[in-house]
Amino acid sequence: MAFREYKVGARMFGFSLGTSMCITILFPSFDMRSAVSTEVALDKQLVAGWDAGWNLSDPLMTGANKPVKVLLKNDPKTGQPLEQPTSAYVYPPGAWMPNAVGHPNNLGAGVEGLSVNQGRIGEAKKEGGAVFVIKAAQGGQPAYIENATATKGWIPGDVLKSVPDEDVAHIGAGKTMFVREGCWWCHTLLPEQTQDWQVFGAPPMLGDFNGESPTAFGSDRKGPDLLHVGSRNASKEWMMLHFFNPRLVQPHSIMPRFDYLWGSVDANGQKIDYDKWRAEYTDYREGKNPTPPDVPVPAKNSEARALIDFILSLK
Repeated sequence: MAFREYKVGARMFGFSLGTSMCITILFPSFDMRSAVSTEVALDKQLVAGWDAGWNLSDPLMTGANKPVKVLLKNDPKTGQPLEQPTSAYVYPPGAWMPNAVGHPNNLGAGVEGLSVNQGRIGEAKKEGGAVFVIKAAQGGQPAYIENATATKGWIPGDVLKSVPDEDVAHIGAGKTMFVREGCWWCHTLLPEQTQDWQVFGAPPMLGDFNGESPTAFGSDRKGPDLLHVGSRNASKEWMMLHFFNPRLVQPHSIMPRFDYLWGSVDANGQKIDYDKWRAEYTDYREGKNPTPPDVPVPAKNSEARALIDFILSLK
């Protein structure tokens, strides 16, 4: 009988904690799973792949084995012009497949059946890679995912060879940079109040999150909400200045510099002299020079390029 009250209390605490976690985490997941994926949700999971946060396949969060989004103007198999430019999501061999491939039931009623039966997403394999496209909603039929490798014979390598670099976006790797660098500690991806909607744009819908991992909602807002930032500011040059040194575009910004994401060389392969740049910037800030130093253009395989691609994709 000794300490019986502690045993009862511990059990009651465990029961209360477990119930609370079920109400907070488990039960809402059923609601999210039952939602029908929107085109926004399909795009989100296809650009990011299986997981854009920490995982065992990419423990250092370098953005490895991520898909890329490309804008196709010609059929990569025949070379003939397409009726209209088409966004395709290229998964090279070895890239983890999107959640829709392993868990199509998360796509929601209607979208699952179309993606599996007409889109043939179940035939996509990590070893061989795949190319996906989103078939737009039409005639009361919801949007769904199509495995263009199975339906059109589009091979990942051929697709990547057929598009210029300016039509390639490393959004999935960029989202990994966004999470790794703690951007969501100061920025949200979730306008919450009516005042937010007037400034930052419309809030997301429930079906916008099916298959996305992580959602990167953020928990604090020291800077503006970024859910639609790509619509508010589509300037890649502005973003480049902002990430290299935020004070170049916002003199009183508290955002840290992310110049180290540029790596050691710029887009032309020239070594970046950070000490020289910072010394010249100090002279500009102190009024010794009338203009700031030029910001180097990030190399196409740099982490800065990927992060900027992700930010500009938020529309």
